[in-house]
Amino acid sequence: MKNKLKNYFVTNSNQISEYTVQVLTEMVSQKTVNVPKGNLSEHPYLSIPGGESAVVEIVKRELEKLGIKYEVFESVKGRANILATFGGEGTSLLVASHMDVVPAGDGWNSDPFAAFVKDGFIFGRGVLDNKGPLAATLACLKAFKESGIQLKGKFILGAIANEEFREPGEEDPGLEYLLNNHFLKPTYAIIPDIGENMKKIDIAEKGRLQIKVTAHGKQAHGSTPDRGVNAISLMSEFLVKMKKFKMKYRAHKYLKSPTFNIGIIKGGQVSNIVPALCEVTLDIRSLPGQTAQGIVKELKTLSRGIKGKFEFKIEGCSLPHEVNPDNILVKLIQANSKNILGQTPKPIGMGGGTFAKGFNQAGIPAVGFGPGDDTAFHVANEYVEVKQLVQFAHLIGAIAIDLLN
Repeated sequence: MKNKLKNYFVTNSNQISEYTVQVLTEMVSQKTVNVPKGNLSEHPYLSIPGGESAVVEIVKRELEKLGIKYEVFESVKGRANILATFGGEGTSLLVASHMDVVPAGDGWNSDPFAAFVKDGFIFGRGVLDNKGPLAATLACLKAFKESGIQLKGKFILGAIANEEFREPGEEDPGLEYLLNNHFLKPTYAIIPDIGENMKKIDIAEKGRLQIKVTAHGKQAHGSTPDRGVNAISLMSEFLVKMKKFKMKYRAHKYLKSPTFNIGIIKGGQVSNIVPALCEVTLDIRSLPGQTAQGIVKELKTLSRGIKGKFEFKIEGCSLPHEVNPDNILVKLIQANSKNILGQTPKPIGMGGGTFAKGFNQAGIPAVGFGPGDDTAFHVANEYVEVKQLVQFAHLIGAIAIDLLN
């Protein structure tokens, strides 16, 4: 069966490339930019953030041409998700891509939403992150259908909303909606959202902890600062201590060490008032074994000896996760990559997060693996090699045959 798939891709290489580019170009033309609602006025083509339903319509049309079953799930109007299934029952493999993109930004040499091919590469916002892998997954389904391949298990294409940005406190119309309502529960998942030119497999991701630290001082007139307690000065003492801050952690083979970033600082109103409040928001990337409460406890020790009151509030928390490098999904990705691409991808860990985290926290082994340069994400003139998209289509097809049969 894998030989049949290989022969299809060899015989129809130009056709599959043209199909992938055509579908991807149409997807890119849909400006599914995901921004805060307060920034919508900066993007006059948007009525809502994301608007992923426009891409869902393209995916629906292609699935209907192929005669492949699908379901659409929509909790927020205009922000739909689509799941297509091919094969039988039992073990299932999901390849999940997101349809929203970040704003184009500045520095483009062409219209970011009019994709074009040059020297074997396709350029445009979303060609890699993440519409290219979605188009390649459609190409894989096309190859299955046209080569007459049958699967005992179930291959699932997932086109999912709302990955790039989420309002604080907002209900997720994408992955969380699908998982929480049991619309989606694959046995395994591949998330093609890391780049690395299919040379690496993301098997572990750090947790993300957002902590707001507030220094409380005493307001006074700027001409008599001795009558007040300057909260900015208190915070500056705290931040000086943070420079030498070393979190307690257990070393991890793939995730190395935890990190922290001082991302936001706010304090004061006008220059002639001693400020009573100063806030910083920390972004901490944690390892397995660390807890949010434990990290807060460590941070509190830094405020000791500073003459003022400090408050610590957890504003967001996602846990780290890891997949065993000997998991069958990892091994099949490696074996088929060696056979098709002549390279064996290495397991890695990441500080950032992908859809893989949501799946793993739901008990579903999921890894990051996909085409493209990791430096091409979120930049002007975003690009991906067309050949790699076609190789990815072939590769996930071969992995599915091994895993599901």
